[in-house]
Amino acid sequence: MGPMRKLPDPSPDSQATYLPDRHMFALWTWSGRTVGAAPPVGDIETIPLAVPTPDLGGLKVSDVDCALIEPDRLVGAPLDSPGRSVDVWRSWIAGGESILPLAAHAVPDATGVAVTTAEHAGAVFRHTTAVAAELRTTLTAKPRPYQVRGVSWLRETIASHGGAVLADEMGLGKTLQTIGCVAGRAEEGPQLVVCPTSLVGNWAHEIARFAPGLRTAIWRGGPLKAVESGTVVLTGYPTLRTHGPAMAEHRWSTAVFDEAQVLKNPRTQVSKAARTIAADARIALTGTPVENHLEELWALLNLVAPHLFGNRTQFRRRFVRPIADGSLAASARLRGAIEPVVLMRKKSQVATSLPPKIHADLICDLTEEQERLYDGLLEQVIDDGFGSGAQRQTRVLAVLTALKQVCNHPGLINDDLGELAGRSGKLDLCTDIVANNLENGSPTLVFTQYRQTGELLIRHFGEQFGVSAPFFHGGLNQEQRADIVRRFQADDGPKVLVLSLKAGGTGLTLTRAADVIHFDRWWNPAVEAQASDRVHRIGQTRTVTVTTLTTGTTVEEHIAAMHSRKSALSDIADTSSVAELTRLDDDRLIEVLRRKRDS
Repeated sequence: MGPMRKLPDPSPDSQATYLPDRHMFALWTWSGRTVGAAPPVGDIETIPLAVPTPDLGGLKVSDVDCALIEPDRLVGAPLDSPGRSVDVWRSWIAGGESILPLAAHAVPDATGVAVTTAEHAGAVFRHTTAVAAELRTTLTAKPRPYQVRGVSWLRETIASHGGAVLADEMGLGKTLQTIGCVAGRAEEGPQLVVCPTSLVGNWAHEIARFAPGLRTAIWRGGPLKAVESGTVVLTGYPTLRTHGPAMAEHRWSTAVFDEAQVLKNPRTQVSKAARTIAADARIALTGTPVENHLEELWALLNLVAPHLFGNRTQFRRRFVRPIADGSLAASARLRGAIEPVVLMRKKSQVATSLPPKIHADLICDLTEEQERLYDGLLEQVIDDGFGSGAQRQTRVLAVLTALKQVCNHPGLINDDLGELAGRSGKLDLCTDIVANNLENGSPTLVFTQYRQTGELLIRHFGEQFGVSAPFFHGGLNQEQRADIVRRFQADDGPKVLVLSLKAGGTGLTLTRAADVIHFDRWWNPAVEAQASDRVHRIGQTRTVTVTTLTTGTTVEEHIAAMHSRKSALSDIADTSSVAELTRLDDDRLIEVLRRKRDS
């Protein structure tokens, strides 16, 4: 007898594993003994899955190359040899409900020692598919699959535990997901959103944009009248702190706490006020559930699910102390304990669902000091008039510049540059974004068109965060500019870089950053887009987030509206928009510049 020949492995079958947190399918191949290459039908990502050991005697968590596709693409995906998991999921998508084989739900749980059950995977798929159909009628946006899952997860978690912490990384659309959840609860009673004052206007804007069926009411203190179902009351944390008892007299179907890390210290007045609000459901939104230490996480868990996390001493004993001592078992225990009420996803995890560039247009509120300055400047201009001819264009440009500087920070106009924080809604919102990015280790570019604003920003970032942010502007020579770029691109380079829009808008490659903030609005959208593309270039491997800050009710909203009309045209001269305004008569020009108080 000749030597025994080893039989080749059978041709690999394609498997479909449902990823509940993303509402997507991971397609991979299995030869009967080993994992093979991912089928060529989607973006490839390495995902931990529970697969059989080589002797087929058990399971182990292994990193598997998978092709990721959305549920509606699984049915027609061209797979050479579909395994049973593919066939069964295709049957589920068509409305059937066969028993799911292990490969169909082989996702490890938070502890890494158990697999998501078939019952859980099936229930999540059914519920999320139903929510996707509903959102097509209630939202004007088309949420991505992981966002649809966020809405269905919020609803499931509220039904089971009365509250939830949505802790997705910044840029993944926590606001949209929450609006989807709130829209589904509109008939259950009035709802409340508490957020930083600088974001109140943005919430009003986003609800009107994505869920026009909901009514909004901004509350800044004073008597709070009875509110009807279908209405969302929006208020800031300072109002909650000073008027907490008035809020506590009402019953809310949902209370949302945005940027909930504000409530990380349970002993503060605002945190105590948040806990007095009577709500059937509480939702905490944060991109940084733990900023400094684990007890901050307990404060959020206790806010949304006090029946599960009521005992702070026990939380310290079970988790905080052993984790501080390096216990991996305690870390796994904590992941398992919080999994029912915390959903935390990073851009890197849902990258295949993301476009190469995300745009976030945030509306900022004016502070009272800014309102007084803005209105006072405009009254002075009305008294003085705009003049005519060449003088008119100069005067209009000077007024626009002054009003835009007020939107940036009142100290730029009244020369009071002592304490910077708390006086500009835009600066406070920018600070929140930069704080979030610093926490997540994401370098940030901040563009401004004004030299004085740039200097204010670098001083403020130094005072707030202890970071030394370089300022790239037109007054630097070529050697200084090259040095800033070289230092920023280094792995250990500055975490924040402030740039003048004109000086830093072209010719640079700054791909170490994937986050861009436009602190003020330029007339020509192409100039802003060019600046954003400093990070969105060859060599950039992450989704780029571009955030524009627009001060609501002011001339900046007029500029933003001009952007939406012009965005398809890249060759408009920057001065044409000013000239366009100059041609308006005085009454129409004042109307453009005046604050829209009823917005």
